[in-house]
Amino acid sequence: MEQELKNFIKVWVSAIISISYCYYLSTRIKPGVLRLLSLLPVCVLFLVAPLFFSTIHFCGSIAFFLTWLANFKLILFAFDQGPLFPLPTNISRFICFTCFPIKSQQNPKSQNQLPKWVFAIKLAIFAMLLHVYDYKQHLSPMVLLVVYSLHIYLELEVLFMLVKVLVFITLGCDLEPQSNEPYLSTSLQDFWGRRWNLMVPAILRPAVFVPVRRITERKMSSDLSLFCGMFATFLVSGAVHELLFYYVTLEVPTGEVTWFFVLHGVCTAVEVAVKKRTFVGRWRMSPMVSRLLTVGFVVVTGGWLFLPPLIRSGMIERLANEALFSVDFFKRMFFAFV
Repeated sequence: MEQELKNFIKVWVSAIISISYCYYLSTRIKPGVLRLLSLLPVCVLFLVAPLFFSTIHFCGSIAFFLTWLANFKLILFAFDQGPLFPLPTNISRFICFTCFPIKSQQNPKSQNQLPKWVFAIKLAIFAMLLHVYDYKQHLSPMVLLVVYSLHIYLELEVLFMLVKVLVFITLGCDLEPQSNEPYLSTSLQDFWGRRWNLMVPAILRPAVFVPVRRITERKMSSDLSLFCGMFATFLVSGAVHELLFYYVTLEVPTGEVTWFFVLHGVCTAVEVAVKKRTFVGRWRMSPMVSRLLTVGFVVVTGGWLFLPPLIRSGMIERLANEALFSVDFFKRMFFAFV
């Protein structure tokens, strides 16, 4: 753990220096190919950064924050697009907005903030969930599938809350929520576009969806170009997830994760088309039924295509073991100082 913490500090110091270079030097270059070329060394550094870690939490967080989000934001920034445009008012904001899955809250009073006790309940469930793995041999495959899905969701919720607290302390500003209770989704479009990991679609939309649709609509109908844009967005997301899985498992990608996102991209596009042409104003499904169908589809297809690479590599159980070990480690440090 001590060596991992040292590597973690070194990587973040390097990241801060690199992003400061982007703020002070690359912004002086005219938007376009030349600015993109000036940012490429930083993007390459962020691509190799996760390889300095052996623990899943450090490796996965660096891969998500720097390799995926920061690189996509910097590429968009090269053309004056994305969350980093217009340029944040100071270097600390630029660094935080580049590294973390955040953006400033536009209308704080209009946001429907959940009560703090809701997060407390999630944290308590996550703490209990970590101990469920001790009884794994007594659980059915379907129960384990639900446990794995809950684990990933709740761990991301805890991670995003820590980021929110860190940025609030650092910058003194509130942040828009990173997820919006995805278990309440009434459709795949609702799940992927408005409820799950909101910073990712906010980046993929200008980076992939808009350019692909702009190119394809010149030669195709509006509906077909919409399908191409959605398909390309999910395909890119699948490819990036394959890379993230490689970082944490160090196993050759099997393509299952990409197929998971391709399947959801096709189904989401079909869902949008069906809603647009058939059911609007004629028949509306009960919200309870649509939620069960949506969440059930995500969990079942996740168990079929998304989770198997993680289960085979033992990554999910390693996540639980690392979390428990980290709690014990920081407890020992706390009592040592006290």
